[in-house]
Amino acid sequence: MKNQKGFTLIELMIVIAIIAILAAIALPAYSDYTKKSKVSEVVLAASALRTAVAEYASSNNALPAASWTGFEAQSSKYVSGVTWDGSQITATARAIGTGVDGQTITLGAVVASATGTVAWTCGGSIPAKFRPGSCQ
Repeated sequence: MKNQKGFTLIELMIVIAIIAILAAIALPAYSDYTKKSKVSEVVLAASALRTAVAEYASSNNALPAASWTGFEAQSSKYVSGVTWDGSQITATARAIGTGVDGQTITLGAVVASATGTVAWTCGGSIPAKFRPGSCQ
């Protein structure tokens, strides 16, 4: 008898099925992971303004007015803009993906007038599963 080497068709089909199952699980998780990393850039853009607001509050013991212009407007590939309305920072996402584009991250500010420190609360319309752990 001649000894054959190699895999049978059934063995190859089983390996392909296993790879397909793993890919079906991994691709959605990878997509969510990339969206979450892009949303981190939106939070980072809002954090730049957060620093400016905190410095203003520590010097003046009050939050700046909505018309305040003591900051640079942030925009990037994933951030369409960052605004200050007198009590909260709003950063708007773009080019991230379905369910996130056009949504916002908000950082609400409350100043302790005695010390000039600012307490921040994070929220927004971006789904919580895409926000960083510090903004859940």
